[in-house]
Amino acid sequence: MTTTPTDDAASSSPGTGTPDRAERDSSERDSAEQGSTEQGSAEQDTAAELADAMTRAIKRIRRLTSERLEPYGITPGQGRALRTLAHAPGCELPDRAMRLSDLADRLHIAPRSATTVVDALEEAGLVERSPDPADRRAVRILLTAAGRSAVERIGQVRYEVSQEYFGAVSPADQDALLRALRSAEAAYAATTASTAAPRRTAPPGAAR
Repeated sequence: MTTTPTDDAASSSPGTGTPDRAERDSSERDSAEQGSTEQGSAEQDTAAELADAMTRAIKRIRRLTSERLEPYGITPGQGRALRTLAHAPGCELPDRAMRLSDLADRLHIAPRSATTVVDALEEAGLVERSPDPADRRAVRILLTAAGRSAVERIGQVRYEVSQEYFGAVSPADQDALLRALRSAEAAYAATTASTAAPRRTAPPGAAR
């Protein structure tokens, strides 16, 4: 006797090996979720590798810079301080030079650490302290003539090191990398600024 197929017979049933609609939908969802998970994992791997590559680059550039500055008796940290002071408006004027507390903020270091850096620079004759005419409790840091010459040497060293490290990278790739890092830094700075705790007032008598 010939049996006419019914809708139930045409659809999947256990043991037939043909998936029904529910099983197909579930399989498609699983595949999509797996693809999304794999994509997310790949993006995480790329971000982690980028962070590792940046760490290596920073270490190599810092080491090369330190070696080139050593004959001048300047550490990379001191070089950053000198460049920061040199870029401040009125860096040579007692009433406009940068305050010690502002230098610490710009360098993202504690005021005590900034004091140590300035002590070394002052001993080397590259900067000098001056009382703030508007606030005698505050101290402003002035570049000396020797300090300005040191900034020029530091600029030359930084240029040489950057050319050596990035010389093999095309200008277009350098521009793309710079834009990416600027974008990441801007986003990070905006996030941290919105969650930062209020700055505490310095205790009486502290250098400012």
